[in-house]
Amino acid sequence: MAQLTISPSFENTSPSHSSVASGASSPSGSDNTNYEDFLSVVPEQAKTKSLWGQFWVWFGANVAPINWLLGALGVQMGLGLWETFAVIAVGNIIGMSIFGLMVLLGQRTGLTGMLLGRRVFGRFGNYLPSVIQATVVIGWCAINTWVVLDLITALLMKVGLVDSIAGHFALKACIGAVVMIIQVIVSLFGYKAISTFEKWTVPPTVAILLAMTIAAWGFMGIDWNYAGTLSGTGTDKIAVISSIMTAIGIGWGFTWLTYACDYSRFVSKAVPHKKLFGASALGQLIPVVWLGLLGATLATKSGSIDPGQLIVDNFGALAIPVLLLVVHGPIATNILNIYSFTLSV
Repeated sequence: MAQLTISPSFENTSPSHSSVASGASSPSGSDNTNYEDFLSVVPEQAKTKSLWGQFWVWFGANVAPINWLLGALGVQMGLGLWETFAVIAVGNIIGMSIFGLMVLLGQRTGLTGMLLGRRVFGRFGNYLPSVIQATVVIGWCAINTWVVLDLITALLMKVGLVDSIAGHFALKACIGAVVMIIQVIVSLFGYKAISTFEKWTVPPTVAILLAMTIAAWGFMGIDWNYAGTLSGTGTDKIAVISSIMTAIGIGWGFTWLTYACDYSRFVSKAVPHKKLFGASALGQLIPVVWLGLLGATLATKSGSIDPGQLIVDNFGALAIPVLLLVVHGPIATNILNIYSFTLSV
């Protein structure tokens, strides 16, 4: 993706001159224009009517091992299995519903989230939200990369190439560099490359995760009545529920709000709002709730919240193919982080 430049139509963002209000087009009227090279309205002729791109982008971004960790966190902090599941499910239904509304805003305006912020804060007032967004994106990219490093180290430990997950900083640095190169290359080519990557790589990953789920829930003797260590409705339990609701409930949907418009701006206005809302919200909801519950059930057996250790402890030899494919999850998440970062600075 070429160096981003701001369209002249956005130099003045007051209501009377904003290209949001006027519906201004891109810097070029040619159908061959790469509209991602310009921070301006994506015109209708450059948009798509397919919703699969939206669904797979958001599904792929959330088929990530960190959701196992956050699901396991509820059990580790003392909640029962069904209490953890209820908090995750209810919180995500609320959070993803609000996320879906932000997706519709991107479709309607054809603009990125940070450019829409100028309508509220003005051009200079929007610098602070942009810096905050860029910082948050860097943080998530770091967290997801850390999960990848531990997963791969756990795999290498399983096959006897390393003796533990801890340490091995040089090895992890090399792995991290390779992962980052892959992520940057995919992000560099923009939305079409990202949606194509997700469309072709997410389904095989989902198939492996489905097999893993069947193995866990069907053959591992999960205690579905696990009650947890916290009883009653005391302040400790309320604090834990609040923490889980923030980490992987309502808060999880909220963390994606500023990303939503960056990808839905490429969806045609001819696509019904309900269908776009459903494709995007379900693309987020299904994997988060699914993997959160999977992580919680595995935690009732091993007591660990480490994503690599959860797999090694519970799946034995199956950990090898599972870990190889699940590495895809954080990469699929970080290509969105990196792409949205370029739209924030």
